[in-house]
Amino acid sequence: MKQTDSLSLVNGMNRVLVIGGNGAGKTTFSIKLAELTGLPLTHLDQLGWHGHWQSRTDEEFDALLLEALEQPRWIIDGNYGRTIPLRASYCDTLIFLDVSTIRCLFSIVKRVLQNYGRSRPDMGGYCPERFDLEFMRAAFHLPKRVRVRYDLMCQDPDFAHVAFLRLRGRRQAKRFLAQVQSYESKRRIPL
Repeated sequence: MKQTDSLSLVNGMNRVLVIGGNGAGKTTFSIKLAELTGLPLTHLDQLGWHGHWQSRTDEEFDALLLEALEQPRWIIDGNYGRTIPLRASYCDTLIFLDVSTIRCLFSIVKRVLQNYGRSRPDMGGYCPERFDLEFMRAAFHLPKRVRVRYDLMCQDPDFAHVAFLRLRGRRQAKRFLAQVQSYESKRRIPL
């Protein structure tokens, strides 16, 4: 399995895909990574929703996604499993936030309680936060499916150009962001 150590990864990041289970912290992680690197950030939920929880058609979503993918530099966060192979074909770096199912579910409940009735900035249109039992059921099974997909992609020769990084839990994600911050601050010091 082709894995990359985090320090050698930072220098070559231009097109970064961030995946993980629902509630894994993809949005929070991606916002911080974008702030540190200056890479533009696209949340797939902004592309996927019109508002009032009305999803875009696959054709609309795919056109918006392709427009984002064709940019020279980006971070794109989100799952949307149908499009992971396409997004991975464009990225140079794939970061998998491998967070336990229990932690993901806890984070979803916390997010709903904190934002209930309000739309988060990472959503497309106005999609007020709500408790959705179907979403919770899907979230229960998603981390395992993402792990399987990630492991298969690491071995797939079609993705040989991709540097893969699995961050196991929030502590590893925070350590990686600290490494990026250290690297970026040293890189920006004038000589």
